[in-house]
Amino acid sequence: MKLQFVLNGLLLIVMFYPFPGYSQNSTQNENPKPNILLINIDDMGWRDVGFMGSKYYETPNIDKLAKGGVIFTNAYAAASNCAPSRACLMSGQWPQRNGIYTVANSDRGKSRDRKIIPVKNNEYMPADNILIPQVLKKAGYTTCHAGKWHLSDTPLSFGFDVNIGGCHAGNPGSYYPPYKRVPLDAPTKDYYLTNLIMDKTIEFLKTTGNKPFFMYYSPYAVHAPLQPVKSLLLKYKNKAEWNGQKNAKYATMVENLDTQIGRMIRYLKESGKLNNTFILFISDNGGVYRFTKQWPLRAGKGSYYEGGIREPMFINWPGKIDGGVKIDVPVTNLDIYPTLLNVAGATIPDGKTIDGRSVLPIIKGARIALRPLFWHFPIYLEGGNIETQDVKFRTRPGSAIRLGNWKLIQYFENNDIELYNLNNDIGEKNNLAKTNPEMVKKLVGMLDKWRKNTNAPVPSELNPNYVSN
Repeated sequence: MKLQFVLNGLLLIVMFYPFPGYSQNSTQNENPKPNILLINIDDMGWRDVGFMGSKYYETPNIDKLAKGGVIFTNAYAAASNCAPSRACLMSGQWPQRNGIYTVANSDRGKSRDRKIIPVKNNEYMPADNILIPQVLKKAGYTTCHAGKWHLSDTPLSFGFDVNIGGCHAGNPGSYYPPYKRVPLDAPTKDYYLTNLIMDKTIEFLKTTGNKPFFMYYSPYAVHAPLQPVKSLLLKYKNKAEWNGQKNAKYATMVENLDTQIGRMIRYLKESGKLNNTFILFISDNGGVYRFTKQWPLRAGKGSYYEGGIREPMFINWPGKIDGGVKIDVPVTNLDIYPTLLNVAGATIPDGKTIDGRSVLPIIKGARIALRPLFWHFPIYLEGGNIETQDVKFRTRPGSAIRLGNWKLIQYFENNDIELYNLNNDIGEKNNLAKTNPEMVKKLVGMLDKWRKNTNAPVPSELNPNYVSN
């Protein structure tokens, strides 16, 4: 089988070889296709789970899955906030291919503080973009979305057979009834939304029989509003701070989410489905800085420093991959599309450009050529903090690139450049742009070529309302 993807303007062809346990032409009784469980947590930071080092948040079920699989220590979201990251994941494409750069409008913050006019944002996934569930459904999978969708009015229009609470809303408004924006009815007056979504997720799994399923489990948790699970609150109020993490309300939401995932895994094990289930766990962007710190990573959600885009990620596939493995090769949620199709024995739709690559060869130990990772954010996002570029914005319009240990951010307002060596400065504290002009020239040149090849819009029109400080 061959998959094609475009990288930096060059067409690359990668051969993917089938893993034991699936075949594109297999029957249910003979070499059945694996079930696929994609877990995408909302606003969970790189350090917010035990397997990534947290000693404040408790995630035993997630940690057990991670330790039994392959952990990716350099995993990234292709965007630093919810909607664009999810669009990248579901489409396998950079934001400039679908126009989803942020949530809602792109001219966030005060007009007097914005020097240039940002690119307009597309709030809906284009209807002709073929997403993961559409391909897997065609490949014989029963498909279910559970939780946050955020890309259109309903996930049913993009290949899902079942929708549990998904809509265009970016957060539930409330985790306690009524759930406001979420189209689900509570069974009791105090029923927590995360628990209800898992109830219905397990109900769906019970209906799948021997047919392979694709479950996109994407709970609204742990996105704001911070509404604690009351039975856990005192426990975390009395727990010692760790590395800047001391938020009891948020911690109860994290632990409860872990408990719900444990319920799902327990059902899969008891029903005999787990041994034939491929599990990929990731978060959609960095943790919210005012709620949770990702130290030593800088900043958080909305920023293109590491704290805003680096994610916890692992793959667990019983009997197919060894556990207890860590991989430091940089990967991105753009890679999820080709990876899941690779697992299912499905092929990329004709005419579809994919900007990621399957990670299965990496897991098998294949030598993979060094590739750059790119980010493009021609927008403003308000709400900065002491660890972002300035206190007014989490990000200003620009692009970023990581190549090996080097990371460069280029801002469009004044062509400001930041260059970091992540190998010895993971916290991005020491800007090396002035002392390493050769690397700046190389990486800016790669960014220019990439933007040209992908038709990435670069805003330059001056904002007449801007007031220079």
